[in-house]
Amino acid sequence: MTATILVADDDRSIRTVLGQALTRSGYQVRTTGTASTLWRWVEDGEGDLVITDVVMPDENGLDLIPRIRRIRPELRIVVMSAQSTFTTAVKAAQRGAFEYLPKPFDLNELLAVVGRALAAPAPAVEVEPAEEERLPLVGRSPAMQEIYRTVARVTTTDLTVMITGESGTGKELVARALHDYGARRGAPFVAVNMAAIPRELIESELFGHERGAFTGALQRNQGRFEQANGGTLFLDEIGDMPPEAQTRLLRVLQEGEFTTVGGRTPIRVNVRIVAATHRDLRALIRQGLFREDLFYRLNVVPMRLPPLRERTEDIPLLARHFLAQAKAKGLPAKTLTAEAVERLKEYPWPGNVRELENLMRRLAALYPQETIGEDVIGAELAEAAPPPPAAASAPAEPESMAQSVERHLRAYFASHKDGLPASGVYDRVIAEVERPLIRLTLAATRGNQIKAAAVLGLNRNTLRKKIRELEIPVVRGLG
Repeated sequence: MTATILVADDDRSIRTVLGQALTRSGYQVRTTGTASTLWRWVEDGEGDLVITDVVMPDENGLDLIPRIRRIRPELRIVVMSAQSTFTTAVKAAQRGAFEYLPKPFDLNELLAVVGRALAAPAPAVEVEPAEEERLPLVGRSPAMQEIYRTVARVTTTDLTVMITGESGTGKELVARALHDYGARRGAPFVAVNMAAIPRELIESELFGHERGAFTGALQRNQGRFEQANGGTLFLDEIGDMPPEAQTRLLRVLQEGEFTTVGGRTPIRVNVRIVAATHRDLRALIRQGLFREDLFYRLNVVPMRLPPLRERTEDIPLLARHFLAQAKAKGLPAKTLTAEAVERLKEYPWPGNVRELENLMRRLAALYPQETIGEDVIGAELAEAAPPPPAAASAPAEPESMAQSVERHLRAYFASHKDGLPASGVYDRVIAEVERPLIRLTLAATRGNQIKAAAVLGLNRNTLRKKIRELEIPVVRGLG
């Protein structure tokens, strides 16, 4: 039998175009400009598929979806909207729409969606609508529409997501959206930045440690996996994870369990993993710096966030959004002239959305005028632009060991809430520094403990004690 498609849109021209295209494809079509007429048809048992706009004169199309699904759960619904925001895409998916199409769309794409919808099995149980929430993502460019659609499709799943993109493109915002709009939204969302933790401490941070696992481990500490149990663990800058931690992470992904540092009893966790990186993981794989099997475990649903220079049409929306946020936090209200907005669109934005956000906050805080013109924007962007490289600049001084340690520790402290890591951090850091120092010294002396003790300036018995305490493997028979 020929399928009947019910089309609801308040725009007569759209109804005409869709009606003609669907009729040419062999479908029977009924069109209406109101939600009430569409509802009457559905109540009467008409139609095999609904295509509805969101904004109609008598009712929001999104609000109609749960009512349709209660009385006709088998009826597939395709939502189309010119209000193509992130919330629209997610709400359509959460309320049970088969697909969401942002206007304008290609008719061939619509016909393909119709074919898939009619061939798909009957929808499952109804998904309750989420409460109205603040927009986590902003933009109506085609690139962002694809992000919205992907997020909408995977929020109700536990699939592992790999988010790639330059720094400042909003990778953590997308990860939070996947959590906040998904089934795990009532459970913890735990974010950990691999680049912000000293390599020697990553395994303890992720998997926790037992009391006595190393010098300074005075009590058992939970790792981020345990903290995120039941929720989402966001592993930012996954490309900076050291090889030994990659191996342990792969085991967790494969088997759903791990052991703490110094522990023996496996711990099972139920965690959704969202990973992110600004690096080229395939290049790291070729260099032997990232495990290929781990990459394929993480890259189940790949999402690439476009840099701001690839979606300049979103800059006006983003600028207004950030100025509104600044006003909500008590800063003066500001508006931008059309010329100022055009100047923003000409800038390459090396810092991406984060750089734009910081600029809008600065404008709201520092400038007395209510309307910001092109002159202010030009001055701000000229100051923000990086200086041209020197023709023959001297090579940078190599970083000292003290500078390197301080840089790692600053990042480590910053990765914890309020900048305060767990207690016992002094002994813990000392132990982590001692371990590679002794291991490398033993390697350099080919396992000769007498030579290693002399190089380190330690008593031989003291060295042996530390080898035992730190569980450092040694080559037997050489000292």
